[in-house]
Amino acid sequence: MTLLPIPGAQCSPDEAAGTRPDEAQPRPARPAPRVVPRRALAPPRLPETAAVELWVGVHLSEPAPAETLQRLALRAGRYTPRVSLEPPDGLLLEVKGSLHLFAGVTGLRRAVTDECRRLGMPSVLAFAPTPRAALALARTGRPHAVLDPAQLVGQLAPLPLAKLRWPEDILARLARSGVRTIGAALRLPRDGFARRFGVAQLATLDALTGRTRDLRQAHRARVRFRRRRALSCELESQPAIHAALAPLLSELGTFLTARQYGVLELECLLEHRHSPPTRCLMRLAAPVADAHRLGELLGERLGKLTLPEPVRGCELRSAALMPQRPDCLHLWQPGEHGGGGPSSEASGLVERLRARLGDEAIYGLTLLEGHRPEKAWSRTAPPAIVGCSGTPPGSDPGRSQRRPLWLLPAPQSLPVEDGLPRRRGPLRLLGEPERIETGWWDGEEIARDYYTAADNHGVLLWVFREREAPHGWYLHGVFG
Repeated sequence: MTLLPIPGAQCSPDEAAGTRPDEAQPRPARPAPRVVPRRALAPPRLPETAAVELWVGVHLSEPAPAETLQRLALRAGRYTPRVSLEPPDGLLLEVKGSLHLFAGVTGLRRAVTDECRRLGMPSVLAFAPTPRAALALARTGRPHAVLDPAQLVGQLAPLPLAKLRWPEDILARLARSGVRTIGAALRLPRDGFARRFGVAQLATLDALTGRTRDLRQAHRARVRFRRRRALSCELESQPAIHAALAPLLSELGTFLTARQYGVLELECLLEHRHSPPTRCLMRLAAPVADAHRLGELLGERLGKLTLPEPVRGCELRSAALMPQRPDCLHLWQPGEHGGGGPSSEASGLVERLRARLGDEAIYGLTLLEGHRPEKAWSRTAPPAIVGCSGTPPGSDPGRSQRRPLWLLPAPQSLPVEDGLPRRRGPLRLLGEPERIETGWWDGEEIARDYYTAADNHGVLLWVFREREAPHGWYLHGVFG
C-alpha cells in the first residue's frame, strides 16, 4: 500500500519518496557555512557628510589682517551661512545647498572672486568635498573643482605636502624618507606613519580625504541692534522726542532679553530737515538690558541737547553687545559684615552721574607700574562693575594699605620744630619709613623717606623727608 501525502502537511524527503525514516540512507555531515559580516564585504567609502558637502577654499595672494578677513567673511555670508576663517590667508565656505542659486560652480567662483577683488585681495578658489582638500587645492595657485568624491584622492595625490602646512621638521623627515607628495604619504602604513610622524598628521590626512569628519567653527558676526523710525510730524519738545523713542527702546529691550545680552554703548541719532543729524552717545558702566533704565538715562542726555531744527526721524544704534550677567546677591545685608548691595545699584549711580554731569566729570583710577606716587596712577574710563568680586582686577591689596587714596596735587611744605614736622601741632610718626629712590633715567629723580604720621586730631597723614639737603618735610597725602 502506498501512502499519499496530506495536503499542507510537512514531511521529510524520504517520506515523500515512500520510505520510512529508519530506511533512509545515511548522508555525510557537512560543515556549516561561514557567515561573513556584511560590513567586511562592503567596499570602503567616504562618510555620508563628504557626499553631501561641497567646500570652497579661498586662498588670498598674501596674508591679510584679522579685520580684513572678518570683512570678507561678512561679505561671503550672502552666499552661505557656513563660513570659517583660516588665518592668515584663507577662508572656507560650504556651498552645497546654495550652489544652484548662483549659476553653479562658475557663477559662484566669479561672485566670490569679485568680492575679494573689491577688498583689494586677489584670490584663488578651489571646490572639493572636504574643507582641507579645498584649501590645499587652492594653495596651488590654480583653480580646481573636484565635485565627485571618488576623484578626490586622485586630485590630491600629486600635490606637495607643503600645501598642508605641517611643521617644517615633519616635512624634512618625510622628505628624507622620499615622501614629498600627499599621494606618497597616503600609501604609507597607517600604524607606522602615526608612530614616526605623529597622530595629528595622520588625523589631518583622514580629514583631508574624507575618512573622518572635519568639523569647522562657523564665523559669527557681532550682534548689534539698529532700528530707525520716521515721524509723521516734526517734534521740538524733549518729552515728545522721548515718547517717540519709546517704541525703539522697547524693541531694544526685547532684542537684548531674548539673547541674554546687554549694551555698553548706545547711540541715538535725531534727524532734521536741513541740518546734519544730532548725535547723542551714551556709554554705560555695566551691560544693561532694561528698556526702562535705558529710557531714563537717554532722557537725561536728551534734556541737555540743543537742537538746531525740529526732529523728523530718530534712530537707535548699539555697539558690540556683551553677555548679561544677573546681579550676584550677598549673604549679608548691605553694611553687615562687609556685605554690599547689587552691582546694578553701583553701576546705576555711575551712569546717572555721567548723564547729568558729563562723561568727563566721572572717571576711574588705575594703578601703573612705578614707585613714584605721582606716576603710579592715571585716569581711566569708569571701570565695569565687577559684581561679587571684592577686589578690582589689577589691584594690590598690600600696596593700597601703605598708600593713601587722596594725594595732594603737589607736595605741601611743612614747618619743622626740633627736627619733626608740624601741622596743627607736632606730628607723631608711626612705624618704619618707606624709602623711595627712583626716576634717575628720565630726569625726575626722587629720594625720599615716607612716613605715616598722626596729628593732634587723630588724622593720618602721609609725609616724607627729603634725603638730600636741606632735608625738608612735606605733606603728600591724607588717609581716609
